[in-house]
Amino acid sequence: MQLHFHQVDAFSDRPFAGNPAMVYHLEQWLDDGLMQQIAAEHNLAETAFVVAEGEGYRIRWFTPSTEVPLCGHATLATAHVLFEVYGEKVPRLDFQSRSGLLSVTREDGYLWLDFPRIDPQPLAAPVAVAEALGCAVGEVYQTKELLVVLASEQAVRDCAPDMAALARLPGLGVIVTAPGEQHDFVSRYFAPGIGIPEDPVTGSTHCSLIPYWATRLGKTELTAFQRSARGGELFCRLEGERVKIGGMARRVASGTLML
Repeated sequence: MQLHFHQVDAFSDRPFAGNPAMVYHLEQWLDDGLMQQIAAEHNLAETAFVVAEGEGYRIRWFTPSTEVPLCGHATLATAHVLFEVYGEKVPRLDFQSRSGLLSVTREDGYLWLDFPRIDPQPLAAPVAVAEALGCAVGEVYQTKELLVVLASEQAVRDCAPDMAALARLPGLGVIVTAPGEQHDFVSRYFAPGIGIPEDPVTGSTHCSLIPYWATRLGKTELTAFQRSARGGELFCRLEGERVKIGGMARRVASGTLML
């Protein structure tokens, strides 16, 4: 069996930046265990599998160790592949997923994710969070991840967490965020418990970051930057119960997996 794959750097307009994702456009679903093995073989933060369904697609995402319910950068990467490699002509791509209906549109050279809004809920800051992050923490919130507010962009840059300690905390991972120096806000995301020590650029965490910062800053259009080593810029809108996350993508490799 031969399967074609495409590697895309999402939230970047150039190679070696943003967040790499592997994309497989399948004619039919593979066995779950095989998809997990393929994701482990590529060893990227996410491998996306997509199958045509009705007038749209169904999408699933796997880290090297587990399937996850929502992934932004790999959805962006998948849309880029469907538009640029497979010649989709529609203005909007619809994806059914474990997190409901998602869509991606093209607008002024950018791809825009339409994702669910997830409001973070205040949480008493456990001592274990500060100890695991190795820095002073401010507010702490709970979503699917822990969202931790730090004092400054420099504090986000300097954060050097204990990955083993982070993996023991509840939730999928830990987001650290602060006001930005050149953007409305910055963030980083650590998820060692699901096989991702640090994710370069994470669309799904902005489902929570956007409503938090929109409320704090009193604006519904924001710019964001994820301060990982690779880094990536995101354009953000809060639209009622949905968030829009815009970015660019660049295909850097294509090939064939031979099984």
